[in-house]
Amino acid sequence: MTSKERVLTTLACREPDRVPLDYSANPGIDGRLKAHYGLSADDDEGLRLALGVDFRWVDADYIGPRLHPEIPDRRVDPEWGIHTRWIEHESGGYWDFCDFPLKDADEEAIAAWPMPSPDDYDYSAIPQTCERYREYALFAGGAGLGDIINSTGMLRSMEEVLVDLITDNPAGLLLIDRKMETHLEITRRTLEAAQGKVDFLWMGEDLGTQIAPIISLDLFRKHIRPRHQKFIDLAKSFDLPVMIHTCGSSSWAYEDFIEMGINAVDTLQPEAVNMSPEYLKRTFGGRLAFHGCISTAGPVATGTVEDVIANVRETLEIMMPGGGYCCAPTHQFQDNSPTENVVAMYETARKYGRY
Repeated sequence: MTSKERVLTTLACREPDRVPLDYSANPGIDGRLKAHYGLSADDDEGLRLALGVDFRWVDADYIGPRLHPEIPDRRVDPEWGIHTRWIEHESGGYWDFCDFPLKDADEEAIAAWPMPSPDDYDYSAIPQTCERYREYALFAGGAGLGDIINSTGMLRSMEEVLVDLITDNPAGLLLIDRKMETHLEITRRTLEAAQGKVDFLWMGEDLGTQIAPIISLDLFRKHIRPRHQKFIDLAKSFDLPVMIHTCGSSSWAYEDFIEMGINAVDTLQPEAVNMSPEYLKRTFGGRLAFHGCISTAGPVATGTVEDVIANVRETLEIMMPGGGYCCAPTHQFQDNSPTENVVAMYETARKYGRY
């Protein structure tokens, strides 16, 4: 099978020739993997080929003006105005969200907040990207597309977004809807430009902590579900499967996902409540496809090569029967993951993930 055929077969909950593979990583481990395979630091495609990754991303580049000024000691997103600051830790560092410039904003301030127009993106290169990666599974969107709680919290703070949802705060809901309307139209234009060559839509919403839901099912159905449904309906109008990224203990929402038309779920942190491979396969196997399960906080980060091999083999044995499983890290590989462990994960998946 080609990668495209392999992934589409899996998203349809059928058995392909082998389990599809996916990859995402922080810069530190990404650089070490490229060095391991003798690749240059910017050779992203070379690394995907070395690992056997079956997925490729299609998007439109932002070509509009900088809408938000730079700030000393901060990185400011030019499109949305999200602030981050660099945080060092023992294995590297990361850009952490901070300042939350719309935390106390009212409706007037949120209505005036500069946001990009769908006209500010270049869709002209999308057909060329689709042709270049025509044998791979091409997706539009990503883990942040349609996301309400997490991405809105980057501007307003997580606490304030949760209060907005609980209290029906018009200011917070306006921010959510302005952002989502823009993303929905960008996605529509992206899919139109792809001319039928995108294979699925990827969206996201972080719904759980390690031990429980973040919000109630009633609140999900009131505010999250109807807004997500617009993205799903758009995908279905192009006859595309939909995969949704959900961090933490989130299987409590999966029956709703199925009703909404979602085909696959991503992340699948096995250490979270009701997220073990056994539980997911037993409860939702054949009705949802799965993408993830290899914990970036598990043996890949903390164990030996032998531990990683055992973890991957056990996950494959549980998730493979009947199809419907894509082997992938639960999140981006973190910089504390030993290079040899990540290499072992992919070698094991390629060796034992065949039907």
